[in-house]
Parts: sequence; C-alpha cells; structure tokens
Amino acid sequence: MEVNGADTSWILISSALVLFMTPGLALFYGGMVRAKNMLAMLMMNYVAMGVVTILWVVVAASLAFSGNEVSGLVGNLGLVGFRGVGLGNEIFGYSIPDSLFLGFQMMFAIITPALIAGAVAERMKFSAWVAFVAIWSVIVYAPMAHWVWGGGFIATQVKAVDFAGGLVVHINAGAAALALVFVLGPRIGWGNSVIRPHNLPLTILGAGILWFGWFGFNAGSALGANGLAAQAFMTTHIAAAVAATAWIVAESVSGGKPTTLGFVSGAVAGLVAITPAAGFVNFMGAIIIGIAAGVICFMALRLKTMFKFDDSLDVIAVHLVGGILGALLLGVLADPAVNELATGGMSQLTAQAISVVIAFAYSFVLSYVIAKVLDMLIGIRASETGEREGLDIALHEEQAYQMAE
Repeated sequence: MEVNGADTSWILISSALVLFMTPGLALFYGGMVRAKNMLAMLMMNYVAMGVVTILWVVVAASLAFSGNEVSGLVGNLGLVGFRGVGLGNEIFGYSIPDSLFLGFQMMFAIITPALIAGAVAERMKFSAWVAFVAIWSVIVYAPMAHWVWGGGFIATQVKAVDFAGGLVVHINAGAAALALVFVLGPRIGWGNSVIRPHNLPLTILGAGILWFGWFGFNAGSALGANGLAAQAFMTTHIAAAVAATAWIVAESVSGGKPTTLGFVSGAVAGLVAITPAAGFVNFMGAIIIGIAAGVICFMALRLKTMFKFDDSLDVIAVHLVGGILGALLLGVLADPAVNELATGGMSQLTAQAISVVIAFAYSFVLSYVIAKVLDMLIGIRASETGEREGLDIALHEEQAYQMAE
C-alpha cells in the first residue's frame, strides 16, 4: 500500500488535535482545584508531554508496536529509538508514514497518564508524580496498548475491540487513579469542609478544547480520511451532546440545579463512553451510549462518598465508569454495517467484558505496586505544611495569581 496524501494530512491534523487535548485537560482540571494549586495541576499535565515523549521514542513505542512476544503479552525492542522508522510505511503497512502512526499513538500515550492527575490533585509530590508517570508509561501503558492495538492477546485471543481507547486509555487511567487514591489517602479537610473549584470558566474552556480535540482522538483512529472517520466523528459529537444534556437533566431530577460543571462533566463522560465504540456503532447507538453515560456517570459520583475515597476531580466516575460503560455497550450495540470487525451479540459482549476485567486488574494492581514502592523510596505525598499553603508555592515556588498588595 502506498502512502496516501489525504490520509497523511488527516492523521497529521488528528495528532495535533490529540496533543492539544492535554493542555485542554490541564485547564479542565486546573479550574476545578483551589487557586493555590492551579500551577501544580497544570504542571502535572504538561510534564507528561515531556516525559512520555522521551520514553515513547526510546522504548515504549517499541514495546507497544514491535513484534509479539510471550504469547502476545508484549512487543520487543525492534523499534527502540525509532530504529528503522523512515519516511515510508514499510513497517506497519498503513496508508500513512510509519513515523506518523507512531506519532499519533504517542499523543494517546501522553494524555493517558495526565488523566490520572485529576484524582490525586492537591496532595501528590511532583517528583513522585514524574517518577510514577515514567514507570507507568513503560510497564502499564505500553503493554496494554500492545494487547489491544499492537497484535497482542486481547485483540487476537480474547477478540475484544477498542476503537480509540476505552480499554487502553480510560479504563487504564481510571484503574490507576483508583490505586493511587488508595495509597495517597484523602486531602486535608476532605469530608469535613467544602472544597470548591476556583475558576469554573477555565474548566469550561478546557472542556471545549477536549471536545474539539476528541474529533482527532476518535475520528483519527480510523487512520485515514474515509467514511469510517466520518462515522466516528459524528458518533463522537452525538454522544457528547446527549450525555451533557442527560447529566444536567439527572442533576435537576435528583433535586439539584443544572450546573455548568455538570454539563461539561456530562460531555466528557459521553466522549469517554463513545471512545471504544465510535467506529463500531450507528447514530442511534451513539444516542443510547450518550444517555447511559450522562446518567450512570452522574450517579457514579456517589461512589467516593459510599466507599470514602477522595477522588479529587472525579476521574473514577467519569473515566473508569465511562470507559467500562462504553466498552460493554459496544458489545451490545455494534453494527456490522458500520464496521465488520465487531458484530455485536453475546459473544462480542462476553469478549468485551473479559477485556474490561483484564484491563482494570492489570492497571490497578501494577499501579498500586508502583505507588507503594515509590512511597517507600521517596514518599509520594506532599508535606502537611505544603498542602496547607498550596502546592504552587511549596513545590514550584510560583503563584498562578498575583494578589494586590
């Protein structure tokens, strides 16, 4: 297959869109923390763009997309340092250059650990966070990407499908977030005092950037400028719009008021849930997924109260629950007329359920172990004094906002 100019152009744009999502995520999260932790939250997201890029080129991309070792458990070191990756498409055989395929996948590798940051906001040490992201990207993210997208056992033996990252990105990040929350413990004052977002307009702006970038995330996963990309583009938007609306309806019905934070949280939940299914369902399927995401992810906010864990910015309710929901509903709603790789029905649903259990268990267990080891070696929680005065000053010696003197 020759390199196609139109496909290459679209995936170049999609790669930029997915990278743009990480700054969008930084603003989305940053507006929800207290003012004294704004820069620390931004830094937790932005640093992934540096650390993960380096590791992706050096080793992680090779583990994800080179070879198939140990019965499909991991790739090999054939692409270390992007060795042999040239201007053509001789390695992967897609209609885009091999370098672009790995670059597109790199943007997913960057944003996935950044998603975890919302759960540990306002209390995790920056040095521990950087170490966690570095280790996690190599031994958790890369193998998971291989299992699902690199010819590994989930794709070939379990025969589950994941169009753009329900397993690899959202369940993976959500399970890791839950593990870190358990190791870290709650913020000072959590459960005893109200902790309010300091700048919701920034959160809303960040959500808009995420929605915009998600078209590259999902439609770009068609790896070409084609009908499947158009289908994924439309199902992505429909699910987000429906979920955002369903969330504020759920807020109102439950006795509250429709909130701006609720609308954008619903939109992100819909985007998360449609991600694994975007290129496998029809438009009515996207509507059903959107309704389910808006209502069920809203209800899942109660989990942290029920089980008494401090998920600062609701990563578990939105990304873990939303990712599981989308992966399972894909098994029910897959339309072979859209994509023959998923036919729907009980066998597909069973495969999806097995893949969800594997993804959650692997990420949770290894993330918990990584966090525990780091805690023993360097400590992962900021000091009480630093947490009270704010991580911006304590960890970075900066202030997001200069107060009038």
